[in-house]
Amino acid sequence: MTDINENIESPFKLMVSFDKLLKHYEELSHSDDEFIAAKARRVLKTAEGYPILREGITNPQDLVTREKEISIILQDSFSKILTTNEIKTASVPLHNLIFNSSERFKSIIKAAGDDFELEIKNIPKDDTYIVACTIVLAFCYGYNINFKRPFYYEIPDADGIIQYYKILYNADFTEITPNKDAPKITQDDVDELLDNFENIDLWKKKFPPGSYTFKGFVISNIFNVTDDQSISNIKSSLIGEEKRKDEGFMNNFHEIFQSLLGLKDIKVGFSIYNQEDDTFERVYGVGMNSYLLNNLDSKSCSGALCDVSYNTLLKEKKFYTISDVDKFYELCKGKSPQYKTLKEQHIKSAILAPIANDEGLMGILEIVSEKPKVLNSINANKLVDVMPFIISAVERSKSEEENLIEAVIQQECTSIHPSVNWRFVKEARNFIKDQLNGNEPSFNKIAFDNIYPLFGQIDIKGSSEARNAATQKDLSIQLQSIKAIIEHAIELENLPIYGQFLYQINEFLEGLDAHFQVDSEQQISAFINQDITPLLDHFKAVDELRDEISSYFESIDDKVDVLYHHRKDYDDTIALINKEMAALLDKKQIEAQAMYPHYFERFKTDGVEHNMYIGESITKEDSFNPIYLYNLRLWQLQVMCEMENSFYSMQSSFPVKLDVASMILVFNQPLSISFRMDEKQFDVDGTYNARYEIVKKRVDKAYIKGTTERVTQKGKISIVYSQKQDEIEYLRYIKFLQSKKYLDDDVEIVELQDLQAVTGLKAIRVSVLYHKDQDDKSFYTYDDLMKEIKA
Repeated sequence: MTDINENIESPFKLMVSFDKLLKHYEELSHSDDEFIAAKARRVLKTAEGYPILREGITNPQDLVTREKEISIILQDSFSKILTTNEIKTASVPLHNLIFNSSERFKSIIKAAGDDFELEIKNIPKDDTYIVACTIVLAFCYGYNINFKRPFYYEIPDADGIIQYYKILYNADFTEITPNKDAPKITQDDVDELLDNFENIDLWKKKFPPGSYTFKGFVISNIFNVTDDQSISNIKSSLIGEEKRKDEGFMNNFHEIFQSLLGLKDIKVGFSIYNQEDDTFERVYGVGMNSYLLNNLDSKSCSGALCDVSYNTLLKEKKFYTISDVDKFYELCKGKSPQYKTLKEQHIKSAILAPIANDEGLMGILEIVSEKPKVLNSINANKLVDVMPFIISAVERSKSEEENLIEAVIQQECTSIHPSVNWRFVKEARNFIKDQLNGNEPSFNKIAFDNIYPLFGQIDIKGSSEARNAATQKDLSIQLQSIKAIIEHAIELENLPIYGQFLYQINEFLEGLDAHFQVDSEQQISAFINQDITPLLDHFKAVDELRDEISSYFESIDDKVDVLYHHRKDYDDTIALINKEMAALLDKKQIEAQAMYPHYFERFKTDGVEHNMYIGESITKEDSFNPIYLYNLRLWQLQVMCEMENSFYSMQSSFPVKLDVASMILVFNQPLSISFRMDEKQFDVDGTYNARYEIVKKRVDKAYIKGTTERVTQKGKISIVYSQKQDEIEYLRYIKFLQSKKYLDDDVEIVELQDLQAVTGLKAIRVSVLYHKDQDDKSFYTYDDLMKEIKA
């Protein structure tokens, strides 16, 4: 480098000059104090033969050549007496060029290593240019724009531990002058710049590169602020959002504590205290460890700590330090759990710090080292200043976790749909406002008027019959097993009571084959629990029966205490169907909400039902148009076809083969809904609107008029309605979906038998076209699909 201005962009043309300092010495040369005057004359004489020292130096080599003279000129600023204590440099601003420094600074740089490059931290590259511009505004135009930010060096010590050094500049010996091409800065320019800090191009326009001459030098007074900066870094790290998901969080945390304690080989861990169970639990997140728990997820406090450490941490809430793990392990003969656990992890010294507030212990901060005695009761006191921030962070984290738990419960159990959440927020704010104003708060009724309902379901056909059949099989197998054991027992000991039990079992078996009733399962279970189980326990003492009885009890499910094989297959099938259908519907709903916001809820029964409401009062915006209702109806019909296809593509993987039937209920008139606080769900308002709910509950069981045929049939979608205009509308949708190969051509319109308090219902039924799998381009009716699957 032949010019210190190379490879940097700045409004300054930098020149290292001692002119202003030498002028100060010229004044001192006339001092009444002869000693001061003589020294000033000696400095001036040193500079006399080298005009470049006043005119300005731009070539770094000239600084090296004139190093001796510069040292003499700066002698008063760099006292020889203080040089091994003060950290001080002479340089130019916002530049890493240093041409004079104290011995203490030189030793710090030497310890950092040959490959270390000094660099000012916490100032972005573009900001460096802007800072220089604000300096110009202050020096040349008198606009004192406060842009003072603390500047730092981060320099590793001989052990590789980062030390933080704060830089304070003394600019008494600098001059800044505009060059000929420098634009004149006006008040309007300043006003514009005040509103455009991040617009680097604007700053460069007002202050072109090299348009001002910086002549002089700055003295940097540097202070080691590692402790303060470490505390600040801990505070900043703990404030960050989603810390547990950040892979670098714990690495940074280790480095911060290493700087605070001045120790390279230490690690940081955490464990959370569960007061309810008196246990320590692992903090889950990337890189999070607990050295008290080692590989366990949780552990009782008494199992993790001895009595002394337990009282110190939990009762007294004081630091517990272990300077030599091996030593204390030997003294307690391995009986104290904390020494045993730490020794297993090759930890030699540790500090356990309680994270506690007025309400009690929340967790343990664990600092450990694989070196003995480096962590002890003395340096543990360095944690006193950081613990308040850690306590505050844990308090906030606990609060966030409680809110998250509440949100999960709300989502999974009592969900409030995002489309209507704004109304709940509004009422909650009013509730809180009343509380703060000393009024009696009440949560007002939340209702939405003039909205259009949509209802659909994909229902499992014959679910009751399938469950009864599974129950019959399980009970029959269980009774047959019991019968075989009792018959064997009669061969060994023919007691009349055994014959009576056999008679009862045969009665039950005949009843299962002939007429399974609702209470049959309960009667048989009561008989087994009250009469048979005690008898089998009695038989366990008989050697000849022991194997049979063991086999029988192994076949009994521990959770439900019955033979649970066919019923489990049935229950698993229902759960899988509901899970897959609900997941598909939820995924599709995201697309529908993007088209136009509306209320949506779904329920898992023997199948999946869903409600949707759409209208102006829900969206809160003056944007609703009937076209969005028609679009949602078409979307619903199409999604029902896709759910049918998805179901039959998975049917072969279900433990029990079941069929489904889909239905859509069309209600043409707008209605009102309100949130029922007691049931935590929306329901329709008013007597007329209640008719809609009655139809929803009963229509899937309705028969076609004059027949015993249900309106819902496997392989078909049934669209139930009451108005002619609904029929016309849905026939259009069906025709469109037929062109897309979603539906077959066998459209039929049927009348339904009257329901209680509901008359005049009709239904459009049409067959769904299926694919065998996603890659299959062929289309099948239900019957064709079943033949293909069985082929």
